[in-house]
Amino acid sequence: MVKITLGVDGMMCNMCEAHTNDAIRNNFKVKKVSSSHSENKTEIIAPEEIPQAKLEKVIAETGYKVTSYEVEPYEKKGLFSKK
Repeated sequence: MVKITLGVDGMMCNMCEAHTNDAIRNNFKVKKVSSSHSENKTEIIAPEEIPQAKLEKVIAETGYKVTSYEVEPYEKKGLFSKK
């Protein structure tokens, strides 16, 4: 699993966040996606890395622009997770 953090410019409201989230869900296999217009950020939890160019293309089609791209390993930390 990986966590992809995108800087996204152009989101102005909750509907913008929903458009971004829906575009990602409809085009990629993801476990979770959440966006924040106030932080200009989208976080994606996915089974494997999604190429930056593909994310940029899908998000550009919704009218927003990717300004940064970071990938890091993701490990779910739950109540019963091992240390």
